[in-house]
Amino acid sequence: MRKPNDITLKEGIGKLLNVYKLKGRFDETSVVAYWPELMGKAVANRTTQIYIAQKKLFIRLESSVIKNELLMVRTGIIQKINERAGTEVITDIVFL
Repeated sequence: MRKPNDITLKEGIGKLLNVYKLKGRFDETSVVAYWPELMGKAVANRTTQIYIAQKKLFIRLESSVIKNELLMVRTGIIQKINERAGTEVITDIVFL
């Protein structure tokens, strides 16, 4: 039987991240973690470096062909990432 002040584990972790101001960094880390799932094996295998700074996603690719393809669908990628995160984590993507 639940008591009136009981919360779920998910809510508790969410509150903990908000109190310690770690929610933004947690969301950024999760974006990096699910990059292969989001973009597929072909892109993930050719991604050599990925990091986030000031709401910009920096991606280093070894294939110029894939880089040009991703440049054309940049806004779609940003939308997919933000939808997956549930909040605006990324505002721009920079391909290196």
